[in-house]
Formats: sequence, structure tokens, C-alpha cells
Amino acid sequence: MVFEIIYQEETDLEVDEFISILQRSTLGRRRPLGDRARMECMIRQANLVITARHRGELVGVSRALTDHAYCTYLADLAVDQAWQRQGIGRELLRRTHESAGLETNLILLAAPAAREYYPHIGLVAHDSCWMIRGTPPSVT
Repeated sequence: MVFEIIYQEETDLEVDEFISILQRSTLGRRRPLGDRARMECMIRQANLVITARHRGELVGVSRALTDHAYCTYLADLAVDQAWQRQGIGRELLRRTHESAGLETNLILLAAPAAREYYPHIGLVAHDSCWMIRGTPPSVT
């Protein structure tokens, strides 16, 4: 069965929808879903958000930061687990890279559950990613 999926840039994606799609994907376990203010900041500060919707329901999202010239960091690529294996993630990735500029290097950190997925859709592993982990925000 073929489902019609509508892809679009959404600069005003609601934080509750963003949280919900992360919960329904494998990313929810690694995001601060209980910190609504932080989640709001995450979605508002991204400068490229592409969504996938079926009959208005959000079934996938990509959230990126890009300079549209050299690099695009794909911070989140999430597809509802019930909608996975239908090409939605691949299409979100393609549209994100296209919107950011195909001349940019698209960079992402793979979630453990997705390590086997990314080579399948054409990404190449890089052997030197380095990071300084952020400290959790203080709870007041």
C-alpha cells in the first residue's frame, strides 16, 4: 500500500509535535523530552526543519543547523517507528541536504539504533568526530 506523504519546510513546528515525534521514534531516549523549555529552544534555534506528514499527522522530522555554504549539521532525523522502512527518513535526509545546499557537507552523529541504517542510504562513516559533552541544565 502506498501512502501520500507531504514534505515541507516548517519554521513554526510546535514543540509538542516535535516532542511527540521524538517519543514515537528511537530518538526520544536520547533527548531531554521532559525539559519543555529546552525542547522549545532546540526547535526554535534550528534554521532548517523539514517535516513529513500523512493526512496532517507528523510522521517524520529532520532538524538541522546550516550555513548554506559549507556545512549542515543534521541534529535530529526522526521517523515514527510505525512509519519506518518506507523511505521517509531517506527522503527527509535528501530534502534537508537539498534545502541546505548540495555543496554543503551534511554531518550527523548516528544514534546507536541507526548505525546500520546510514550506510544503507549513502552516508559515509567518518573516523574523527570529537565532542565535549554539555552539562545538564540546573533544575530550579
